[in-house]
Amino acid sequence: MTVTIWIDGWQTQCCGESFRPGDVVEWQVVEADAEDYADVVGAGRAAEIDFREERHGGAGEEGASIRAKAEAVVEVHCRYEVAGDGVGYPVPGSTELVSVERADGWAAERPGATFCGYLVAAEPVAG
Repeated sequence: MTVTIWIDGWQTQCCGESFRPGDVVEWQVVEADAEDYADVVGAGRAAEIDFREERHGGAGEEGASIRAKAEAVVEVHCRYEVAGDGVGYPVPGSTELVSVERADGWAAERPGATFCGYLVAAEPVAG
């Protein structure tokens, strides 16, 4: 059963390890809430996200470890717009998905878009 895992770019930059499709990786994950990703990847794609990696969990976050083989890795880029409160928010519909052969937390710049993270299709493995 393939699962989809969201991995924030900043978490990989901070203390994650690079990986490629075909690699078996162990991640600390929590269940994802599709609402958290709808503005970034669209409601349909957000509903497909099963877990999010969490290396810096907050109080009350019950995480689990998952060992899985990365089948496909997609960079997620989107445009941000600063609102009246001075905070940048994702612009719905501005998402760019780029299949990549390596995830290391750093992505080539895309005109007008910011690198957000990765969507990883992965197959859980035993042991």
